[in-house]
Amino acid sequence: MKWPLLLVAALLPLSAQAQTIEIPVGQQGAAVAGLPHKGESRHSVLERFGLADQEHPAVGQPPITRWDYRTFSVYFEYDHVINSVLHHQPRHPVAKEQQ
Repeated sequence: MKWPLLLVAALLPLSAQAQTIEIPVGQQGAAVAGLPHKGESRHSVLERFGLADQEHPAVGQPPITRWDYRTFSVYFEYDHVINSVLHHQPRHPVAKEQQ
């Protein structure tokens, strides 16, 4: 009966030494205020932001199209925005040699 108690007593301090690892989660907050809104027309996006850097062809049914701008992407269903997202911007960019 002493061994299980001794084992528990020996392992208890190990849990107190655990390290907390924090992984930053992207927060878009106020940065998304200027992006196209859900329901906005393709024509309106074109007027506000100009031509996209890259336009991906429609996929699936209903057809979903993506326009990529320098810092964000816009997703369309037919001719209306269904989502706009910022591209990931690492806080500490990795040097090309380390990749």
